[in-house]
Amino acid sequence: MNDVSSIHGAQDSTTFDAMAAQAGPTPVNPAGVASARRRAPRGTRRRLTLAGVRLGIVAVALALWQLCVHAKIVDPFFWGEPKGVWQTLIDWFTVGTSQGSLGQQVIITLEEAVMGFVIGSILGIVCGIALGRVAVLSEIFGPFLKAANSIPRIILGSIFTVAFGFGIQSKVILAVVLVFFGVFFNAYQGSREVDRNLIANARLLGASRWQVTRDVVLPSAFTWILASLHISFGFALIGALVGEILGANQGLGLLIRSSQNNFDMNGVLAGMVLVAVIALTAEGLITLLERRLLRWRPPQTHGGAAVQ
Repeated sequence: MNDVSSIHGAQDSTTFDAMAAQAGPTPVNPAGVASARRRAPRGTRRRLTLAGVRLGIVAVALALWQLCVHAKIVDPFFWGEPKGVWQTLIDWFTVGTSQGSLGQQVIITLEEAVMGFVIGSILGIVCGIALGRVAVLSEIFGPFLKAANSIPRIILGSIFTVAFGFGIQSKVILAVVLVFFGVFFNAYQGSREVDRNLIANARLLGASRWQVTRDVVLPSAFTWILASLHISFGFALIGALVGEILGANQGLGLLIRSSQNNFDMNGVLAGMVLVAVIALTAEGLITLLERRLLRWRPPQTHGGAAVQ
């Protein structure tokens, strides 16, 4: 298949070069260049405006929350207050937590989440593509996977904690389970949605089953897989936190549980703020990875505007 493609590619390239030589240099459209230059600052201004609006919404919400606390409308014992949450975060950064330094708690939770995310994603992609391509495997293992997916994760977390103890293993395994099913079903559906004409053409050119899977099915399902990764890291983080809450020696989940046991709502909310920052940072990194891997795809439009 690669030899046939290279021959056609060489012929097309030679023909194109000959046509380009006859046509001469391509004229530059000044209007198009100017339009592109105008769109770049406009896009930057739009992103800055959106960021300002979002920050404004957060600031207004926090101000209203604090005003409700001062007006005795909201009880800070049950709901906390922004000032108390901020002070708790400062104390954790400067003094540390009851379990040790804050950085150590964040690193432990991140290690569990990242390991669960990577292992669960790889297993989900491999199993999803395999079952999507091989009908017999889908018929055999499909009911088992559906049954396993219906089990509440909190029960699995308790089982893993008892079986593997308070160490990192139980948290990683729970994170793997949470990530696996999201990635698996997207990879499975993506492999089933591949254009049959593309597969038929590849086979006509002499591609083997493995080459069709590698060069046709996997790239076609890649958009589905990347879409699942956006939510999968959040699931991995949830798995790590739930495992730590059920039983752990260190981590953000234990920090949140300790604050809850001490009726420190500001500590619980401060832990949630840290989790949200980690999740948003991971989402930004996954978005950058997606843009880099899908640079070949034309920009998607919705309602006449390009989706950023």
